[in-house]
Amino acid sequence: MPGAEPPGPEPPSADPVPRGLEPPGYESQPLRVSTLELFFDLVFVFTITQLTGILSRDLTAAGALRVLLIFGVLWWMYGGYAWLTNARTPALLPERLLLLLGMVGFLVIGLAIPEAFTRRGEAVALGLGYLLVVVVHGALYQRLNRNILRLVPFNVLSALLVIAAGIFGVSAGRAQPACYALWIAALAVQALSPLIVPPQGRFSVQPAHFVERHGALIIVAFGESVADIGIGAADHPVTPGLIAPAALGLALAAALWWAYFGVGDDERAEEAMTRADPAARAGLALTAYFYAYIPILLGIVTLAAGVKKAIGEAASTADYRTSLALGGGVALYLAGDAAFRHVLRIGTQRSRLVAAAAALAASAVGVTWSAAAEIALLVVIVAAALAADRETADSVDP
Repeated sequence: MPGAEPPGPEPPSADPVPRGLEPPGYESQPLRVSTLELFFDLVFVFTITQLTGILSRDLTAAGALRVLLIFGVLWWMYGGYAWLTNARTPALLPERLLLLLGMVGFLVIGLAIPEAFTRRGEAVALGLGYLLVVVVHGALYQRLNRNILRLVPFNVLSALLVIAAGIFGVSAGRAQPACYALWIAALAVQALSPLIVPPQGRFSVQPAHFVERHGALIIVAFGESVADIGIGAADHPVTPGLIAPAALGLALAAALWWAYFGVGDDERAEEAMTRADPAARAGLALTAYFYAYIPILLGIVTLAAGVKKAIGEAASTADYRTSLALGGGVALYLAGDAAFRHVLRIGTQRSRLVAAAAALAASAVGVTWSAAAEIALLVVIVAAALAADRETADSVDP
């Protein structure tokens, strides 16, 4: 799970299934992402779309802070489940049922997210859903590797702090300072737990499955961002003025997809993880697929919120917050992609970083001209970065 240090051999008791009694399709180590894991990811991404909804309704510093806090604790536990299923395919009936129960926890969280900082009932429901996610994760992981019990108390404490934030920090239809303090504490407990209890040599990573799982999550997140285009267009007649910005939004999502998948970064990442010493894989996985993925996913959330708002104002000058969400979302994504490449040493980063800065500067186009013009410029910026990468790659080929 996130926070793991270089792995070592699993204890003999890590596999509770006696040899010869495995059910059909059972494997001790996953080779491919299972359909149940993809189902799990769809439910998790529902929480991501709810965060997009928060940001599209409240494009302010306070709204961004709420999204960051909720995303932080949710992303930590998604990482925990990704590491869990990377240890073994959930093929046994108890494992599948528990994983489905964990999905219920994420569903409750998603339902509660829109009012989690304004209504005490929803705030407490989110915390209880999160506690369910944590408990199920611990119950599942200890069946495979009892070393997880060293980290479970920190995850439980984090969930209790989120519940306390709802009980003591939300009143009179708004979040009080105590609410934010408790949420920050909940996030800090998880982020700092590996420093308090170093999990060295206790967890391992299977590269092919790990890379495929996180790549699938990006695809699902992009799919939901495209769905937000339809949500933003729901109350508008289908005219050329609507079709143009919607098509541009799809083109921008496709360009960002291309920046990761179209140039083979996912394949090169798997090769880099496979080549790495097994003792170093956990550190690479933590840095590349947990920390570097934070700006990538937050970039998708921010961009989706901007596109959702821009659909209704595409023909006119955009509100500065909408323009900043569009440019900032692309900038976050490209910066995270550059960090991902740097950690795994799979490509150049300069063009991505230059494009990230240009995307942020492009926000001025939306404010002075139109949202549609800004989206079109962002497509050009990402395409130019891809072309620069290709030219650089061609120049170093023998």
